[in-house]
Amino acid sequence: MLVELRQVGSEALLDRVDLEDAPQPGRWLETAGRSFLVMQRRHRYALRNGRYEIASIALLVKPQKRPADAQRWRHGWVIGDPDCRFNARSPLLRCVVWPEGPCVSCRHRESR
Repeated sequence: MLVELRQVGSEALLDRVDLEDAPQPGRWLETAGRSFLVMQRRHRYALRNGRYEIASIALLVKPQKRPADAQRWRHGWVIGDPDCRFNARSPLLRCVVWPEGPCVSCRHRESR
């Protein structure tokens, strides 16, 4: 399916790519040597033969390289150590105490 990549905020068209399965918000997408964080996903529907079908998908993305310490956790991605008490468990923010990271050298690191 043809998927539009749009800049979050301005919604300027960045690219159109053919993807089998468009990523959900909070996941990274790498295409043509560029990396994006998916912030929002929008569907457009068309009425065909009396049924609504997805006609196109637009992803609102933020150009961002996936951090080296990003990892899959449960149903999404987190930056840093998700077992730490202060980790935000988010693909956008690493930690409440030390957002720049890395978690390995943080002196506030505690288990949950």
